[in-house]
Amino acid sequence: MTEQVVLITGGTGGLGMAFAQRFRQAGARVYCADLPGSADENTQDFIPCDVTNAEDLQRAVAHILAQSERLDVCIANAGWVPPWRSTQTLSVDEWDKTQAINVRGVAFTLAASAQALKASRGVALLMSSINGRFAHGQQMAYSASKHAVLGIMRAAARDLGPHGVRVNAIAPGPVATQALLGRVAARQPNHDTATQQALQTMAERNALKRLVSAEEVAEAGYFLCSSAASGITGVVLPVDAGIESL
Repeated sequence: MTEQVVLITGGTGGLGMAFAQRFRQAGARVYCADLPGSADENTQDFIPCDVTNAEDLQRAVAHILAQSERLDVCIANAGWVPPWRSTQTLSVDEWDKTQAINVRGVAFTLAASAQALKASRGVALLMSSINGRFAHGQQMAYSASKHAVLGIMRAAARDLGPHGVRVNAIAPGPVATQALLGRVAARQPNHDTATQQALQTMAERNALKRLVSAEEVAEAGYFLCSSAASGITGVVLPVDAGIESL
């Protein structure tokens, strides 16, 4: 990855930060595009960007090309998990926000970077989820968005493949990021023991009897973007400690 140029949306926290650290360890120049105020905007490799705004995404790619003259890897990681909702209590606003960030944001991140990736014969990695392969009750909006990411990935792999561009997706299971811990705690208010029990229940559903780490997800993503995976495109790689193995 030395001297390669990488764009990561949602790159200032959680899995995005883990991706950024892994690619920087390999010597890549990493640009993190994220919402204004999510990082020090004076940091050289931070690009203020709202993925629901196609012009923001185009400006982000233009900024990278102006500074680094190429783009080799695009990781469409930015996403949002809405509150749990039963089918009968779906919220239009939450639905629209979920699809705008998780679906349109991914598609237009690809659209903005496609020409640069063609020029470098590069790689795109899209963030799906175990919810893109099956669904959880009370998470219809999120499950729909992550299923859609797989359709975007497969179509883009066909479309960009003749230009030498590989497009894959990664599907993490529960990862003990601050975002997940916050969502679990919100469902178990004022009860640390209940929160820990909920996390343990998630872990017990996996073949490895534990949650995966952000670093493990980043390592798998790095593999898919590396020359070791040069013959792999149009696939979704589960990183979930074997949640479907039982």
